[in-house]
Amino acid sequence: MTEPKRNGVRGPYAKSAQRASDILDAATTVFATHGYSGGSLRDIARQLDLSLTSIVHHFGTKYELLEAVLERADRTTSGNAEFDFDAACAADGVAAATLARVRSNLDRREILRLFAILSAEASVPTHPAHDWFVERYRRKTEAMTAAFAYDQSRGRVHPDRDPRVLSRLLLGTWDGLQLQWLIDPSYDMNEAMAAFFAWKIPESVVG
Repeated sequence: MTEPKRNGVRGPYAKSAQRASDILDAATTVFATHGYSGGSLRDIARQLDLSLTSIVHHFGTKYELLEAVLERADRTTSGNAEFDFDAACAADGVAAATLARVRSNLDRREILRLFAILSAEASVPTHPAHDWFVERYRRKTEAMTAAFAYDQSRGRVHPDRDPRVLSRLLLGTWDGLQLQWLIDPSYDMNEAMAAFFAWKIPESVVG
């Protein structure tokens, strides 16, 4: 009788993938607490009771680890769950998709703190993550501009509005509201974002 085929990664590859994930978790905590300049590979290794060699084996350099942390954080909502923001914008409109993302972000404070600290650090052109953040904001501005333009084609946003201006206003407001919430968690970020749409783009608000 043929043995049933087992699905999933097993053995040393699974262990290696788990170790890499553990390193990313620890690095996220360290960078979110101390920033890139203040956090070290030794701090990350110490959190996991690993050798520095083990960290370098998986990610090579401190910057490669930082980039991996940022890339994972940028695509996740909570834990490792994917959130397709573009699909949500197309299905429900930018306002509804943004408010859904804001609510999901309430469970990822460490990730938001990571971006708040590192984006501020990376405003200095010589920072290792400067180019990464420049590209991130360029990419997000383009995606949001396209989403607002699509909303216009569906009658969810007035056609006279400039979608690129709206995208920059939304991204700036979003970052600012998140920072205020990180400083004072009693502050209602979702309510404030809903108020932004009701004030600036009232026709985009459904219900």
